Amino acid sequence: MNTSPRNSAQSLRDLTLTIGPFVVLAVALLLAAYYVLDPTPPKKVVLATGVEQGAYAAFGKRYAALLKEHGIEVELRSTQGTAENLALLRDAHSGVDLAFVQGGFDDLPVAAEDEDAPPSLVSLGSLFYEPIWLFYREDSARRLLHADTLSSLPQLAGWRLNIGAPGSGIQHLMEGMLEANHLAEPQLTLLKAPATSAVATLLAGESDALALASAPESQAVQTLLNTPGIRLFDFAQAEAYSRRFVFMRPLVLPRGVVDLAGDVPAHDVHLVAPAATLVAREGTHPALIQLFVQAAQKIHGGAGWFQRKGDFPSPLNTERPLAKEAQRFYQNGIPVLQRHLPFGVANLIDRMWPVVVSILAMLLPFTRVLPPVYQLRIRRRVFRWYEQLREIEARNGTESRQALLDQLDELESRVSRVSVPLSYTDELYALRSHIALVRTRLNDTAGAALTPPPARSPA
Repeated sequence: MNTSPRNSAQSLRDLTLTIGPFVVLAVALLLAAYYVLDPTPPKKVVLATGVEQGAYAAFGKRYAALLKEHGIEVELRSTQGTAENLALLRDAHSGVDLAFVQGGFDDLPVAAEDEDAPPSLVSLGSLFYEPIWLFYREDSARRLLHADTLSSLPQLAGWRLNIGAPGSGIQHLMEGMLEANHLAEPQLTLLKAPATSAVATLLAGESDALALASAPESQAVQTLLNTPGIRLFDFAQAEAYSRRFVFMRPLVLPRGVVDLAGDVPAHDVHLVAPAATLVAREGTHPALIQLFVQAAQKIHGGAGWFQRKGDFPSPLNTERPLAKEAQRFYQNGIPVLQRHLPFGVANLIDRMWPVVVSILAMLLPFTRVLPPVYQLRIRRRVFRWYEQLREIEARNGTESRQALLDQLDELESRVSRVSVPLSYTDELYALRSHIALVRTRLNDTAGAALTPPPARSPA
């Protein structure tokens, strides 16, 4: 009979029983770490954008398309703008995880007793400049100013100016700028209509001017830049505005950048602009933060009217603490593993390897006891029979020889079925030789008992 497979199976069983508890403990620790760290991001995230035809909405669709490639569904929620986006982020029941936020909006004031509490919102970086576009009708300038152009904000007295719907970022910015120029109702009429209807109102002549804060990709901006009879206000005091409002940057819209052939605009136009940022709740999953920042690099990293390639996204001009995962991206770029592996696999390894190393370091001392335990299990398979062998030998002379020999035969039969690894066969053969030695002693004792004593010689 070939006993090699049986021996191999037995050895494998002993090895499994020896290292089994160690493996179970390691797996339990890994599962606990996985549960605590939660390395896999949720499959759905809600992004608050802005008005339907605005730049935020257009960019939101591009983010959704990029994250869909990684199995993440991005639900886009339309809003009136920055103020509403911040309110949704603050509302624990809104379901909004991230939002586009215009520069110049501070977080809600913190109570005095909570001044040391960590902020609940974090920034993923600034994405692009959002110039303040102040468009006005040429016929309104002629009628109200008796001039072709509007040269300063104080000249808006008596105008009908649309500053955006409540909740929009431009309303907040324009109120601050008008106040800095000592303008307020009833010196001018402030209209507060959404961007789409505000553009229609301006084109219909029902308003004199319209303020927008948006990226140049906005459909409303593109439409008004190319509409005859509509002019763009030149912020000649752009540098001064940037000093008064620290979140703003002076920009220049170069001559001809809108339409080279048509020479639109016909001269350089000075603008002021806050930076749009992507803001998330502090508890947003780090993997989602990493995906959104990578998407931001693809969407906003190119050259544009107001930035060169690589200027955005940026950790500067964020007004809020930078998320740790975003800071890691700006310092090191895309994680090395994600450059060569699918995101899901790379993210899992990236999140879990410190824990795995820590668990291995903690369990390493326990591995020293595994060889002695394994050796004990194998040798116990042999040594357990020595107790019976010793009892048989001890009963020699007190029980019948045949009964002891029968017990010895039974013991030898059981031992013959014992299998051990080749490295321990010497101990098994030693047991068999000891059984044979006891049998010899039993036979010698019986032979001595049957031999008559020698005859005593006569005196």
